[in-house]
Amino acid sequence: MIAFYLTLLLPLVGTLLMLGIGNLRIAGYCNIIITIAGFVASLFMAHYFFEHGAFLAIKQQFYIDAFNLLIIVLTTFVVMTTAFFSNTFMWINAATNRISTRHLRLYHVMYQLFALMMLIALAANNIGILWVAMEGATLATVLLVSLYRTKEAIEASWKYFILCIVGIALALFGTILVYFSATQELVQAKTGMLWSVLALHANHFDPTIIKIAFVFLLVGYGTKIGLVPLHNWLPDAYSESPAPVATLLSGLLSNVALYALIRFKILTDLALANHLADNLLMVFGLLSFVVAAVLLQRQHNIKRLFSYSSIEHMGLITFTFGLGGPIATFVGLFYLLVHALTKSALFTIVGNVVQQTKTNSLEKIRGLIKNQPLLAWVLLAATLIISGIPPFGIFTSELLVFITCVKFLPLIAIILVGGSILAFAGLLRNIQPVVYGEPTPMTKSKICLWPAILHLSLVLILGLYIPPVLQQLLQQAARLITG
Repeated sequence: MIAFYLTLLLPLVGTLLMLGIGNLRIAGYCNIIITIAGFVASLFMAHYFFEHGAFLAIKQQFYIDAFNLLIIVLTTFVVMTTAFFSNTFMWINAATNRISTRHLRLYHVMYQLFALMMLIALAANNIGILWVAMEGATLATVLLVSLYRTKEAIEASWKYFILCIVGIALALFGTILVYFSATQELVQAKTGMLWSVLALHANHFDPTIIKIAFVFLLVGYGTKIGLVPLHNWLPDAYSESPAPVATLLSGLLSNVALYALIRFKILTDLALANHLADNLLMVFGLLSFVVAAVLLQRQHNIKRLFSYSSIEHMGLITFTFGLGGPIATFVGLFYLLVHALTKSALFTIVGNVVQQTKTNSLEKIRGLIKNQPLLAWVLLAATLIISGIPPFGIFTSELLVFITCVKFLPLIAIILVGGSILAFAGLLRNIQPVVYGEPTPMTKSKICLWPAILHLSLVLILGLYIPPVLQQLLQQAARLITG
């Protein structure tokens, strides 16, 4: 239990600590130390879970089970590795006057606050606290997206703020409807916000209210996931924010939003005893996958290119959860894990590329293999991995999704194959000249690639072998989601 408290307290302490540290070099190293401690604490919490099972904490307001534990450990790991990359990247930004020292202090404060809000959202048993934490994560990232204070960054931040605030407001209405339905059945109304209680009584809730609630929740949290047609903020926010922020947004924030949506899907399935929630997830997931695969073809900004790749994969993950059943849900959870590792690695690599070339434009980045061979090879490898080449985890996930579709929805399987080929072609067509074209001038500065290489190595291992402890966690989480 102490590990649970530490997992939440460390980023809180970090947020307060960053406010008072004047030396920005020390702030960067403190950021690293705190995130390492947070990851270690989450591992001890996982150990406690395997020994004692699911547990409640802080007057039942927080609850840890296999589902959120998996994403909490993933979150603390990516936050930790990104902190190393962030230390190098942001200090170069400050040294070249890309950002002021005041904004760098703000960055470190918001980095820790963002991590705190994500962890609270994941650990919350109270669906109201979940919503508040998602709102807090939105507000923290608005300031991070606009950190460069350029016209484009402020515009992207404003669009992100408006669309996500509207989305989160709709999610609030859906949350209120779930609570209203719960109070009609529960003797103690105050327990109507607790997920652990709701899951036990959801089969008695008013089906009509729950239907309406899930639609609002899908639109609300779907905005944060980046599902089409609610995705317009995502390419702008990813492309204009500092690379470590884009890494966290792509690797973590979308996961937390999808986690919240799947939690409410569990309640909806219990209340309706039909496939409404599954069908909605499949429709919006497949639509996002297809639209993003098409839009990948005509991109001129390297960050926007991989932003649409995020929409494509999150759409396919959402579709996988919509397929339902223990196997598809297991695959969806595994896909969520390997995608987070791969996409966070990609934005780390792209951040290094942009810092070397001083541009986001694909047309102005050429011949990387002659100027920065290691960076070029890692970029090419990461692009191929996210495109689904064997034997990496992304390929394994997509193959299992395809096999499941062939069994139950053969016509949809054709769309998945076509969309995957289209996305692969779009990514490779845009990245090939970046790596092999006629070299363009660039300044060589310090790069930090080991976090990305570590992530991609883990994705390779997971594509070949799933450790028993992870397999057990995935199976427990899948059973919890499917009942």
